[in-house]
Amino acid sequence: MDAEKTVPAVQRSPAAIVGKGARTRDRLMEIAEQSILEKGFGATSIDELIAEAGLTKSGFFYHFKDKNALALALLERHIARDDEILDDLFARARELAEDPLQGFLVGLRLFAEMLADLPTGHPGCIVATYCYQERLFDRQVCALNRQAVLNWRARFRTTLGEIARLYPPRDEIDLDALADAVSTVIEGGIVMSKALHEPGVLPQQVLLFRSYIKLLFSPAPQG
Repeated sequence: MDAEKTVPAVQRSPAAIVGKGARTRDRLMEIAEQSILEKGFGATSIDELIAEAGLTKSGFFYHFKDKNALALALLERHIARDDEILDDLFARARELAEDPLQGFLVGLRLFAEMLADLPTGHPGCIVATYCYQERLFDRQVCALNRQAVLNWRARFRTTLGEIARLYPPRDEIDLDALADAVSTVIEGGIVMSKALHEPGVLPQQVLLFRSYIKLLFSPAPQG
């Protein structure tokens, strides 16, 4: 009688192993981001993250050397996503309107429409959340968080400078401060939306800022 044939073990390719690892890491980050936005970084523990993800503690430390490394990865991803969204929105706006003022106004409207389409409202901002608990992070995370804010200022300051050269503002204005107002409106709108449980507050605030920009740079009526 022939001996039973041994079925060879299935060998997983390195690419498959890497792919599974990346998915696990992404899953951990999604769980962590949701928890941090809901209750803060300090109140989010590694134990609860691994329980939700179905991992061991060693599995967590395979992907992140410590909780601060997780914080850095979340912040880097948040910044990259923001940049991608804003690049796309305002590039589309400039395709629809070459004039810098009209393009910016179109971009703000597209942004408001995108926010209004979020089914449960904006989930929150990692940058703002980290600001409230800055003492929990190392210098690298704090420096990157500050740079994220400065990058938003630079992004919108460039656009506002182009607008101001063609349409002198009707009131004396600091363009850096006006660029910062974009962040202020959005972060304030997120807080108001959550406090009132009214997701529509945020897009409404963006549209109000849009109206202010339109009035500020529109030529004064003649006569």
